Amino acid sequence: MTVFTAKILLLGSGELGKEFVISAKRYGCQVIACDSYSNAPAMQVADAFEVFSMLDADALRQAIEKHKPDFIVPEVEAIRTEVLQEFEARGFTVVPSARAASLTMNRDRIRDVAANDLGLRTSKYRYAESLEEVRAGVEHTGLPCVIKPVMSSSGKGQSTIRTLEELEQAWNYAVANMRGDRKKVIVEEFISFEYEITLLTIRSREGVSYCEPIGHRQERGDYQESWQPTPMTDKLLADAQEMARKVVDNLGGYGIFGVEFFVTKDEVIFSELSPRPHDTGLVTLLSQNLSEFDLHARAVLGLPVPQVRLNGPTASAVILADRDAERFSIEGLKDALAMASEKNDVEVRIFGKPTTRPYRRMAVALASGSNVEEARERARMAAAAIKIQYQE
Repeated sequence: MTVFTAKILLLGSGELGKEFVISAKRYGCQVIACDSYSNAPAMQVADAFEVFSMLDADALRQAIEKHKPDFIVPEVEAIRTEVLQEFEARGFTVVPSARAASLTMNRDRIRDVAANDLGLRTSKYRYAESLEEVRAGVEHTGLPCVIKPVMSSSGKGQSTIRTLEELEQAWNYAVANMRGDRKKVIVEEFISFEYEITLLTIRSREGVSYCEPIGHRQERGDYQESWQPTPMTDKLLADAQEMARKVVDNLGGYGIFGVEFFVTKDEVIFSELSPRPHDTGLVTLLSQNLSEFDLHARAVLGLPVPQVRLNGPTASAVILADRDAERFSIEGLKDALAMASEKNDVEVRIFGKPTTRPYRRMAVALASGSNVEEARERARMAAAAIKIQYQE
């Protein structure tokens, strides 16, 4: 009989969940991976799996009752969080907490906590549940502005508009790409920032600690490449860390949080938060002595979280599909890995997703360099070597 250190029910089984499962298995955990489709990436490395929609309250209850996990670990936003609250009240541990999952499932709730309860600097914003309310929101924020669903993932449904003629198209795009059953968007002031960062913030039983800031570039609201470190002045970094500490302490629980900020010349502006490993944090698979997934597992399990060491300038670049397909292959791995040198590393992670669709993230290339720009260039070159071959 195998004795496990803990049983984890993972809700969502994408590429971030897959890496978390690998980290948790190294610490002796039993993991049951759940998602709405079979053969999802995390299921391929888990001990068992369940296939159901995280928005199906009855199916979610049945999975928790069946497995009676020590930890319920959400990996996606679209979950019946009232079920998590119900089981937390019964003594189950939700990571980082049922309240955190509920607040961050919807951008309006976590934004209200940040701006109204904690007084963090955010962009001007309004919520809208109709095209008419979108127009009123734009009057408040001004143009240009950003329109995005209050509940989505990986930037889906997000648009930047610069003229009033674009409003209706942006509203329709947001509604078509929102998750869950809330027809609601946030109309947000467009911030002319110098750069944006993800500050991975670890809340453990020993306190709050941080990884080096991660810079990233987005298209269509979805990350395309990320890098570490991102130089910041001592003041701006301290401001970001203090804002992140306030919000994670308010949410409570233990785990890693991906806290996003816009950074201008003079200030740091809170953008969003995910109470779980962050997609831009895939760079930590190569950049740090402990990846964001290792740190999440340690914090969840109550294991010591040591000081995180940066290995050196490192970058990631994604590999995207461009069409719907069930029959395909991923080629070029040998060529990409051959780009490693005596001084600099190159790695590739192929996620193992069973189908493709336009802009679906299928793999990521990682590379180190003597500086960030060199690392970014090497990561882009490695990503370009990976080809998705579609079969008729």
